[in-house]
Amino acid sequence: MLVVFWSVLWPYVVGVGGVGGVGVLGWRLWRTDRLLRSRDRNWRRQEAVAAGHRTLAEVDRMSGTEFEELVAELCRRDGCSEVRRVGGTGDQGADVVGRLPDGRTMVVQCKRYAPRSAIASREMRDLLGSQVHFGADVAVFVTTTRLSGPSQDVVRKNGIIAIHRDLLGLWNSGTSLESVAGVNGAGQGDRSHRKRWKETYGA
Repeated sequence: MLVVFWSVLWPYVVGVGGVGGVGVLGWRLWRTDRLLRSRDRNWRRQEAVAAGHRTLAEVDRMSGTEFEELVAELCRRDGCSEVRRVGGTGDQGADVVGRLPDGRTMVVQCKRYAPRSAIASREMRDLLGSQVHFGADVAVFVTTTRLSGPSQDVVRKNGIIAIHRDLLGLWNSGTSLESVAGVNGAGQGDRSHRKRWKETYGA
């Protein structure tokens, strides 16, 4: 009976074992693929950070167009999509447009000024006009210098994402746009920081 029973049962045992083996193999292949993809993404990000890394002194020597391209490049690096530079004649105050990683549309204004300068509030109001013109969800202001007190007030009241020189240095060195945006124009330091700024840049 055992022989008869086994002769009937063994094809099913082999079938279940085969299906189980295929399942385990498939799971291991899927897991290996996920690990390899994750490592590849991390490697590509590290390469992008290394390739895009510049000192602020190098950024200061850029032309306005080169600075806009850098900002667009940093946006792409951090997962923004549909990013394109629109600066130039008839740009309506916008230099870069695109979508943030969460899908919201953004309009970016880039100002490559000497570090001793300060951003006036009218620059922020121009950006708000660009936001309305493009129908963007978010307005972003990126500069190589600091924000004046009145311009900071406009930033806070209107929810502008403002990336001043200190934050630009962090962003350029690999800090994500999301992390930098969370500071939103703050972080310019206290009076001692302002004093050191004056000593360094003659502002």
